[in-house]
Amino acid sequence: MENPIVIAGGGIGGLAAALACARAGWPVHVLERTRSFSEVGAGVQLGPNVVNILHAWGLEQQLRQVASFPELMQVRSALNGHELASMQLGERTRTLYAAPYATIHRADLHQMLLHALLQHADVELHLGQWLQSFADGGGKRSLGVGVQVLDGPVLQAEALIGADGLWSTVRQILLKDSAPRVTGHLAYRALARQRDLPEHLRSQHITVWLGPDVHVVQYPVRRGDWLNVVAIAKGAVDDKTDEWDVAANAKKLLDALNGCVSPLRELVEAMDSWRLWALCDRAPMAGAHEHARGRVALLGDAAHPMRPYMAQGAGMALEDAACLQHVLALPKLNMVQRLEFYAQQRWRRNARVQARSIRNGQIFHAKGVLRWARDVSMHMLGERLLDVPWLYRGTPR
Repeated sequence: MENPIVIAGGGIGGLAAALACARAGWPVHVLERTRSFSEVGAGVQLGPNVVNILHAWGLEQQLRQVASFPELMQVRSALNGHELASMQLGERTRTLYAAPYATIHRADLHQMLLHALLQHADVELHLGQWLQSFADGGGKRSLGVGVQVLDGPVLQAEALIGADGLWSTVRQILLKDSAPRVTGHLAYRALARQRDLPEHLRSQHITVWLGPDVHVVQYPVRRGDWLNVVAIAKGAVDDKTDEWDVAANAKKLLDALNGCVSPLRELVEAMDSWRLWALCDRAPMAGAHEHARGRVALLGDAAHPMRPYMAQGAGMALEDAACLQHVLALPKLNMVQRLEFYAQQRWRRNARVQARSIRNGQIFHAKGVLRWARDVSMHMLGERLLDVPWLYRGTPR
């Protein structure tokens, strides 16, 4: 029996990678630090490039059972409430890109991937275990990768996929580079049942509110029954930058929204509880060597953490996984060649999304003349400015 592919990390990226490997016919071992599979957080936007992947994995019906499918994306000024631009989603997105635009709770996406993974027999889930180190035997098939589990055995793997997030141990060992950089932005998130909100605050659309040094995004999840709100503002960070999920005080967020329209401030005040995390990222990828070396590859945030200004962090992880499935199914290539092909296929697109996300953040939080130029451009171009065909069409195989 051939050695398995070991996946470090059991989040959305890790489960997507494991599912991709299993679908390509490989045995899989998943190492997850926590003692139960769960996913904290709030909503995720899934563009048609990502929804098409889930459909190809046979998850269309499952997605429909838990996600929302907004018909409209609108951008408003947080200062006066005026609509700056809008884009029809729904049928337009299906026509142009062969899939809808979806919004989903992170936990629902995680559970959907986990359930799909468990349908494959040759999958082992190792909870409460995590990678301590590894040794890549190089191109010799007999050596593979030795994965040392903390306080556990050495697993012999055909390949190792580091899907262990922003603070990836696999990346630290593989690339020996610096820690992620702190962006100086704080992200606040909250969820509420729509029925518990005043009627005028309920919404089935995606709405982006743009203000100086701050922006807020709201959209429905869980088939429209819940409203997800994320606000990003400039803010000082402390020594908890590696803690993704900590309690937050809405007063600081309201201070950042000083001067913004009352409906937006009402929305923030109506949310019962807020969570907070400090945004960190890395510079856009500089080459394929940052994605894979030898029999070890990185996926998702371990490879290309990005700011959330294109709503594609989870999306690029799922695209990575779909590409991984493709290369693992190729005949007549050894594992090193497969992972090299994966890296060459993915790094430029991920770097482009990283760079565009940084630029979008500057535009979203613009002040003065830049804000005026942004608003005028949105009024004039509208849908053409919001649509991103090169992204939503996905990557050809």
